Amino acid sequence: MIWPFPFVIASGWASPSSSTIEAAILQTIAYADVFDYPLTVEEVHRYLVGMPASLAVVRASLNSAPLSRLLVHRQEFFALPGRASLVTLRRRRAEVARKMWTRATHYGRMMAALPFVRMVAVTGALAMDNVEPGDDMDYLIITEPGRLWLCRALIIVLVKLAARRGDFICPNYLLSERALVFQERTLYTAHELTQMVPLAGLTVYHRLRRLNGWTARFLPNAAGPPRSISEATPLSHPVRALAESALRTPLGGWLERWEMQRKVRKLSRQDGPSEANFCADWCKGHFQSHGQHTLEAFTERLRQFEGRT
Repeated sequence: MIWPFPFVIASGWASPSSSTIEAAILQTIAYADVFDYPLTVEEVHRYLVGMPASLAVVRASLNSAPLSRLLVHRQEFFALPGRASLVTLRRRRAEVARKMWTRATHYGRMMAALPFVRMVAVTGALAMDNVEPGDDMDYLIITEPGRLWLCRALIIVLVKLAARRGDFICPNYLLSERALVFQERTLYTAHELTQMVPLAGLTVYHRLRRLNGWTARFLPNAAGPPRSISEATPLSHPVRALAESALRTPLGGWLERWEMQRKVRKLSRQDGPSEANFCADWCKGHFQSHGQHTLEAFTERLRQFEGRT
């Protein structure tokens, strides 16, 4: 079999392309390999790139040639050739994540109780149980329009309190409810959206997923949240409602504009390549260009199979 990746590599992942189930599976495992992360059959199925398929078809393909000869199969995990050691790494990181999730859920629910917060979700490495000790707990937070920066200021107080306990929480992406449609449509962004684990605001979460139905072009099997966590914090607490009423005033509007202008000036001064972006409706603190680096590393992994028979 010749692995059909030239279009994928040339396109820079503006569009997905998987002409065979074997190619789709190989791309799925190659993407996870960027994060040193072997996959189970169920995970290969959920995050199958560019092609819908049943779990039975994915399982049969993994256990048949040519994939059975090409991929490493250890215990319940599949990995690229030469990457069997990732199984031990994944198990160790999963144990770190198991302990971290208790604290991440606690902080996420505290964020959800703050005024104007409408949804909180865990993103990044923790969402996939792929963390090292001391890693950040990343969150995506959705707020009421017109009060995003006041929300962020309150969350930063929580960040500082958590740091005193040795916990590093990172609310690196805030969106208002009027900016739920993502303009950046890549395999990386599709993964971030489908991997996120909602902790509060499930109604808004489902609206976010529905408005970004384009993710199905990249990951057609990844519908709904990847796991279920009980939504313990009510989003209509009377104290919070009172605080929101007090801040939906001209003074609250002035504070919002003052905080936005102050923080955008400060955040925009950071040097180096960045995917960060700031305005009244979003605060995207992605200073490390992680999405671009991920897609470049993914493309390099595919090149080793391009034209291979």
